[in-house]
Amino acid sequence: MADPVVSDPHQLQRFSLSAAAFSCIFVLIFFLFPAASFAQKVPEFEETSVYLNVSGLGGEELNVLIKDEQVYLSVTDLFEYLKIKNQISSDQSSVSGFFLNQNNTYVIDKTAGRIILQNETYILNADDLIQTLTGLYLKSIVFGKVFGLNCSFNFRSLSVDLKTKLDLPAIRERRLELIRSNIGKLNREIIADTTIGRQYPLFNFGAADWSVSSTQQDHGLQNTMLNIRLGGMLAGGETNATLNYNTQQSFKLNQQNYFWRYVNNDNKALRQVIAGNIPVQSIASLLAPVVGVQLTNSPTTVRRSFGTYTLADHTEPEWIVELYINNVLVDYLRADASGFFTFQVPMVYGSSALQLRFYGPGGEERTKEQNLSVPYNFLPKTEMEYTLSSGILEDGKQSRFSRVDLKYGLSRILTIGSGAEYLSSLSRESTMPFINASLRAAPTLFLSGDYTYGVRTRAIMNYRMPADLLFELDYIRYSQGQQAIYQNALEERKAILSKQFLKHDFAGFTRLSIDQVTYPQGKQMLADLLFSGTWQGVNCNLTTSSILMNQSYLNVYSNLSLSWRIDDGYTLRPQVQYGYTNSNINSFKFDLEKQVFGKGFLDLTFESNFNTHTRRFGLSLHFNLSSMRASFSAQQTNSGTTYTQSLGGGVIYDSKTNNLNFNNRNNVGRGGLIVYPYLDLNSNGRRDPGEPKIAGLNLKINGGRVQNNVRDTTVQIFDLEPYTSYLLELNPNSFDNIAWQLENAAIKVAIEPNKMKLIEIPVKVSAEVSGNVYRCNNDSTGQGRIIVNFYQGSKLVGHTITESDGYFSFLGLTSGSYTACVDPIQLDKLKMTAWPASKSFVIATTTQGTVVSNIEFKLQQLPTTKKGINKPQSGPQ
Repeated sequence: MADPVVSDPHQLQRFSLSAAAFSCIFVLIFFLFPAASFAQKVPEFEETSVYLNVSGLGGEELNVLIKDEQVYLSVTDLFEYLKIKNQISSDQSSVSGFFLNQNNTYVIDKTAGRIILQNETYILNADDLIQTLTGLYLKSIVFGKVFGLNCSFNFRSLSVDLKTKLDLPAIRERRLELIRSNIGKLNREIIADTTIGRQYPLFNFGAADWSVSSTQQDHGLQNTMLNIRLGGMLAGGETNATLNYNTQQSFKLNQQNYFWRYVNNDNKALRQVIAGNIPVQSIASLLAPVVGVQLTNSPTTVRRSFGTYTLADHTEPEWIVELYINNVLVDYLRADASGFFTFQVPMVYGSSALQLRFYGPGGEERTKEQNLSVPYNFLPKTEMEYTLSSGILEDGKQSRFSRVDLKYGLSRILTIGSGAEYLSSLSRESTMPFINASLRAAPTLFLSGDYTYGVRTRAIMNYRMPADLLFELDYIRYSQGQQAIYQNALEERKAILSKQFLKHDFAGFTRLSIDQVTYPQGKQMLADLLFSGTWQGVNCNLTTSSILMNQSYLNVYSNLSLSWRIDDGYTLRPQVQYGYTNSNINSFKFDLEKQVFGKGFLDLTFESNFNTHTRRFGLSLHFNLSSMRASFSAQQTNSGTTYTQSLGGGVIYDSKTNNLNFNNRNNVGRGGLIVYPYLDLNSNGRRDPGEPKIAGLNLKINGGRVQNNVRDTTVQIFDLEPYTSYLLELNPNSFDNIAWQLENAAIKVAIEPNKMKLIEIPVKVSAEVSGNVYRCNNDSTGQGRIIVNFYQGSKLVGHTITESDGYFSFLGLTSGSYTACVDPIQLDKLKMTAWPASKSFVIATTTQGTVVSNIEFKLQQLPTTKKGINKPQSGPQ
């Protein structure tokens, strides 16, 4: 508009006075009324959502506010995701709750401008905490300063990485979910986008474990022990060998272990073939390993559980104990101050092999394995399971051994079995036929019994009462003169009553057991009353035991063990035994442990036995390094001084990537994955020469130990159970480049033993195609809700819908030639035609992605003729 032309001076004066009056009125109104009355206020913060990635937990979309590339996280949304107790006030001005434990309360107060966490107060800056109609938003760096939740915001990818050393409730819950999922692993269906099955290589060497220990005594005796375990694949089967050498003994074959095992859990007729040192659950006492062959249709996986029974035992104080069923980890715990531990073992269908693995606090060189048998064996209705074993004992007599074991699910609650066992070294009853049965008489009442001709009769009862009291009875009667089992007892009777306690910050377990053994010469009675509990970080175990023999000898004593952690990484473990029979203290032990250098433990031990007048003083240092374990110890006793040094570790190797990994864990018998993401430039799903590998892939897996290899950008996953399928979940938003997209986000992978399995992840490079769709009118307005199709040749490869202004955008096309057109079916319904009918374009091969823009279509109403409306023309040309 042209400026007004003013020619009269009086008119100009009147115009100036009017303008001045209007300006004064405008200024007055501006100060009296809010600016929002005239114009829409530009928001100071942008409300959006980002991808939150929590170390050890996974990812989640989270509402945030963004200002000047600073991110403010919703307090309630974040705490809900992390399972942190929180409650927002009615006026949305404060959030309160407790952090990690009920004594650690917090209040985030906008009105007062502060955060109170337990007894500490943090004063907030004016822009640290923002209140909206939907709640409170706290600046990301404040979460790290106050709560230890360190957040790193990536503005380009709109993602937040949260890292913390705290054991958050959500992470604990995820760990428990893993245990529960392992228990029902066989019946749990894994839903995945694609599946990578088992491989059966002809030969592959993949894992090794080693340890060496040397001991010297001040009077000249020396001893060195060497242990090497090798693991690989041979003819499609797992091949393991263990070599043991001791300088004080000659090399003996029966002290070595070796076996070959072929597993196919999908073959119902024959699932396992084992040759070499075979595992046998024999009736007879076998004091030497059996070398032979075993065939069975029992799977290696854990099947559905229907109840539990209590397994209790002792190890060293505060050792970590892992429970495996059929080589699958189902639970783990830490032993108490006296070494006592208890598991609620799930009863699962089929034959189950229990295994306990013990890990000492000073490192894994103090690891040992213990195999147990399950007293209850149930099978689904009409299902049969067999195990055939035959071999020779390495006892120097070449004793022949064989066993046939059959079980059948007669009904849902009753399983029966029978078989026979043969041992040639027995002078009488070398053939031992047997029968057995397991009955679930009630939901919490289990009965089991077996009879072996000429050897024994056994019955077991397990009953969990309503008050969560567990009552167990065990009875065994041995046949007179039997030679199969090495003992001279006639009868064994055992009764156990136990209960677990869990209230607030107290956890405890108590057990009363009475065991009576009848011998030809008399009877022996053993009774134990045990109490184990943890309260406010203090672990206590009090066990009172009594032994009564032939009504003439009585010995009653109590063991009291304590353990508690104090400041600066110290742990105290005193232990005392008091004898009621002689009214004296029998023994005393004191142990002081200090964590040093982050990965080491210094242990000081003093022990005195007042009955034998012996004393022991010990000093040890243990290191758990990334590539090995090391320990050094010195021990002074009445007989002299002993020095011990030990080293140990493991190695796992992948021939395809030439990756050699040294670590401090046991690798033989385990499996692993090497996840190799790469840019699939030609989109053929295979890695071709010249296609580069990329970094930044985030993933989750239901087990194992994940380690990112920064050097070669791969992701390595260790400690996976073999013959088991895992779900590998890939985060589609892992990469900063939005053009890099994953074809499959959920992958089901079968694990092989002694092998790092290479999983190549193709990442396609996608192009973005954009344009507009207009209507042919005077102002060429954009047309919304129009479908635009994309073709490669005659194949439809994608489509998108225009926005309200006619703009469209599509991301997902790879390199190649394409054609874009408006959907002909929609045009037919709208009685319109598009010009041009189609538009061709080419996407070049790049690593960063391509943008194709300015693809435009114009829509025009079809003219009406005497014969009707002309047919629209649109589609790939």
